[in-house]
Amino acid sequence: MENTKTKKSVSEWKSLVAEFQKPHRGRAWWQVINTVGSVILLWVAIYFTLPISWLLTCTLAVLAGLILVRAFIIFHDCGHGSFFKSRKANQKLGFITGLLTFTPFHHWRWEHSVHHATTGDLSRRGMGDIWTLTVKEYLESSRWRKFSYRLVRNPFVLFVFAPLFLFLVIQRIPAGKAKPKEKRSVHMMNLAIVVMSAGLISIFGFWEWLIVQSIMMTVASTCGVWLFYVQHQFEDAYWVQGDEWDFTTAAMEGSSFYKLPKILQWFSGNIGFHHVHHLNPMIPNYNLERCHRSDPFFESVPPMSIPTSLKSINYRLWDEDSNKMIGFRQLKKQLQSLNWQDNQKEAA
Repeated sequence: MENTKTKKSVSEWKSLVAEFQKPHRGRAWWQVINTVGSVILLWVAIYFTLPISWLLTCTLAVLAGLILVRAFIIFHDCGHGSFFKSRKANQKLGFITGLLTFTPFHHWRWEHSVHHATTGDLSRRGMGDIWTLTVKEYLESSRWRKFSYRLVRNPFVLFVFAPLFLFLVIQRIPAGKAKPKEKRSVHMMNLAIVVMSAGLISIFGFWEWLIVQSIMMTVASTCGVWLFYVQHQFEDAYWVQGDEWDFTTAAMEGSSFYKLPKILQWFSGNIGFHHVHHLNPMIPNYNLERCHRSDPFFESVPPMSIPTSLKSINYRLWDEDSNKMIGFRQLKKQLQSLNWQDNQKEAA
C-alpha cells in the first residue's frame, strides 16, 4: 500500500464526514431485520434439515456463520454508539448481537476504544491488536519468545485456533484492568450464553447443537480475525513511536481499504472501508461506502483486493529501517546479506 497523497487538516476532514456520521433509522433497522432475522430463520431451517441431510444442515450453519460476521459489525457499531442515535438502543442491540457472537458488550467496547486510540503506535501496543514485534525486538528476544511469536503467527494458529480461543475462552474472562462495569458485562454475557445454549440444546439436542454452533463460530471467528488482520497487517502499514504518532495518518495509512465483491461486502458489513472507519468511528457501517466515495481524500487510499490481501499472511515483523512489514524469509535474507558484507570486510 502506498502512502496517501491527498492531505487534509483535521478540521477539513471532519467537515467532510459530518454528514455521514448521522445515524439513519431506516437503514439501521433494515440491517437488523436482514441480519438478526436471517440468523433466527437459519436456526429454524437447520432444525427442519437435521432429519433430512447433515450436508444441508452444515451448509446452512456455514451461511449462518457468515451472517454472524455481519451481526458482529452491527455489534461493533453499537459499541461505538454510531448504529442508532439512541444510546440505550445501541446498548440493547449491542447486547443482543453480542449474545449471538459470544462477545460481552461493555468489556469489548472498552478494549476496542483502546485499539482506536493506539493503532500504529509502537509504544502503546498490547490491547485490542495482533501481537506485532519489530525486527530488532525479535532478534533480541529469547528462544522461547521467538518460538512463541512464530507459533502465534502461524496461519493455522492465527486464523483457526486463535479466533475460536478468543471468542470461546478469552471473551469469557474479564481483563484485570477492566472496571467493575466491564467485568459485570462479561459475567452477564456468560450467563446469557448459558441460558441461550440451554434453550437451543433442549430444542436440537446436545450433539446437534454443539456441531452446528461450532461450525457457525468457526466460520464467523475465522472470517472476523482475517478481516481485522488485513485491515492493519499489510506491507506499508503505519507503525511509529509514540511521539511521532498522528491520528489522521494512523487512520489513512495504518488502516486498509479492503475492496471486496459486493456479496462479501454485504457479509462483512462494509468494514472493508476501514480507513474511513478509523478516521471517524461514529460513521455507521451503512454510511461508510458513501463517505468513501464522497471525496478524493478517501479514495486516495489504494484498494487491497482478495489476491493482494493474501500476501499479508507472510508479513510477520515491522522493519523500522525500511518502514515496512516483512516476513521471516526476508529477515533471513537480510541477515545473510549482512553476514556476507561482514565477511567481505574481514577478508579485505
